[in-house]
Amino acid sequence: MHSFYYRQGKLYCESTDLALLAEQHATPLYVYSEQTILDHYRRLNSALEPLDREICYAVKANSNLAILRILAEEGAGFDIVSGGELYRIITAGGDPAKCTFAGVGKTREEIAYALYNNIGSFNIESEEELLAIDEVASSLDLKAPIAVRVNPDVDAKTHKYISTGKSENKFGIGLDRVEAVYEMAAGLNHLELKGLQMHIGSQITEPKPFADAIDKIVPVARHLRDRFGIQFFSIGGGIGIVYQGSLESGERVWWQKQQNQAMSIEEYAGAIVPRLQSLRMRVLLEPGRFLVGNAGVLLTRVLYRKETPNKVFIIVDVGMNDLIRPALYQGYHEIVPLNETGNMIRADVVGPVCESGDFIALDREVADVKAGDLLAIMSAGAYGFSMASNYNSRPLPAEVLVHGKAHQLIRRRQNYADLVQLEVDATEE
Repeated sequence: MHSFYYRQGKLYCESTDLALLAEQHATPLYVYSEQTILDHYRRLNSALEPLDREICYAVKANSNLAILRILAEEGAGFDIVSGGELYRIITAGGDPAKCTFAGVGKTREEIAYALYNNIGSFNIESEEELLAIDEVASSLDLKAPIAVRVNPDVDAKTHKYISTGKSENKFGIGLDRVEAVYEMAAGLNHLELKGLQMHIGSQITEPKPFADAIDKIVPVARHLRDRFGIQFFSIGGGIGIVYQGSLESGERVWWQKQQNQAMSIEEYAGAIVPRLQSLRMRVLLEPGRFLVGNAGVLLTRVLYRKETPNKVFIIVDVGMNDLIRPALYQGYHEIVPLNETGNMIRADVVGPVCESGDFIALDREVADVKAGDLLAIMSAGAYGFSMASNYNSRPLPAEVLVHGKAHQLIRRRQNYADLVQLEVDATEE
């Protein structure tokens, strides 16, 4: 499946010339490949065929309605972390009954909203949250479906900001307290015990951490199934993707697996399926980045080239407000020209935001480009637009979805009036 590749020296998404999109919709511009999203979902679903499973897309990775609608129509469930994400699912035609509501800080308003809309399950992160959900459900004369999130204390060997499965992380309940929490829940009248959940972190590029966590928690799930009748075991998400790949001439997918970079779907499935088949429970998994990360690029135009005795700066129109991953946790993104060139230089690729942390790449071998040239920042489909902001009063970029030779504008670019439309001037009479 070919989604991002060079054809006669021009960078394409599916059958669409990306330079034409940049000219039509301006930059910065997020571009997503529908084929890639569907291909990743279908390949993962097929690899897990031996299991009774449900893939619940982690909405926080990319919450555009068009992407949610694609996955809803494909039969996906959803992993949400806010009332706003649930609203998006409903608006996109998704089924709240196929949603799991995660997060350590659910408000009572969000809990009530989810209950009104027949949420599939709440992931319980603490005893106090358990009591709060029971209280809200009682006030509405409803029963709240719950799954306790267990913290398996497994080190996923990922960045500290996206590690969630160790005992010092804020997420989940320790193994030593899980059964007591289920006992507490079983004694509350407005809760329904539905499952058990875990999630050890994000951008995990080898199968061993998943296998270790499952080995640790499967006996617990089996015991809770027999004692409390829970029906599903959610193993979370976290499947890593390739950020540093190769983009060559001809029809070659740029994210082809590189040595020591990311495991294949087959390796992932081979590690988890045998460990879960004998459990006789429905298995939920919550991929986000895996489904959309390599399906998106962020197009940018070079504004200036600045050279000092010690450094070359390529100044582009993408800022840290558009893509914060490099500044936030040193996230790596391949940067390639839309018009193929063999000339390379070592430079910093930086944005226009008034912060020294506003960069896409530091001291990187990049294409030898000049003002006006176009670049693509690869692997930007996950945690790109969804983490974007209006810092420096910069309007948010537009988003485009590509399907073969066709494309659709799925979010218009903000204008200056949009920046202030919700503000109230206290001095006005």
